[in-house]
Amino acid sequence: MLDGRTALVTGAGSGIGAAVVERLASSGASVHAVDIDGDGLDKLVARVGDGRVTPWVIDLSDLDAHDMLPTDIDVLVNNAGVQHVAPVHEFPVDEFERIHRIMLLSPFRLVRACLPHMYAGGWGRVVNVSSVHGLRASAFKSAYVAAKHGLEGLSKVVALESGDKGVTSNCINPAYVRTPLVEKQVADQAAAHGIPESDVLEKIMLTPVAVKRLIEPGEVADLVAFLCGPSSDSISGSSFTMDGGWTAH
Repeated sequence: MLDGRTALVTGAGSGIGAAVVERLASSGASVHAVDIDGDGLDKLVARVGDGRVTPWVIDLSDLDAHDMLPTDIDVLVNNAGVQHVAPVHEFPVDEFERIHRIMLLSPFRLVRACLPHMYAGGWGRVVNVSSVHGLRASAFKSAYVAAKHGLEGLSKVVALESGDKGVTSNCINPAYVRTPLVEKQVADQAAAHGIPESDVLEKIMLTPVAVKRLIEPGEVADLVAFLCGPSSDSISGSSFTMDGGWTAH
């Protein structure tokens, strides 16, 4: 399906990103895997094998570091994300800005750098791993929610500009996925709400959803693969909810 194509995936050291790398590589793509976690990338390269994955150990909050990355990319998956839970009036300014560098400014820089190659080839796929929080807000997550809402807008603008050039741009909006980021949120939410960690999933995270379980990273990777496949040529500027019914309210 993706033979001869080159992909770049951020946040590739674990969770959704690692699953996406494995899925795209299994579809024939050569994949540049970007993460700050070198050990995670080494394990990913060993799992995939066949020389299909090139690791890049980069802190995406360092915007100058983006200049190191390749731009001859056919499939760009903006997935990297971090979380910090705090009330707005106590939210650290430096942390708010760091989250936006990783989750909004970095996707902008990457898509800006990769679009000329996609335009020249007449084909490209931009897939932004957003979140249900790109469509709905939650208390104590001002930086994350604001960054994901911004990513939604960026994705739609790219879709409008690139539609006549063979390039599509879409968002995927999962609810809580079984990832290290979510595992950390369990502890943070427990502290913020003053409840045991064992109660966080049932009483906080899964309260708005009808399907009472965490999403598996492979499910998100399968949707990424679909958006890069032959049936997705006319799908652009969309946001694909994968939220167990959260936004059905």
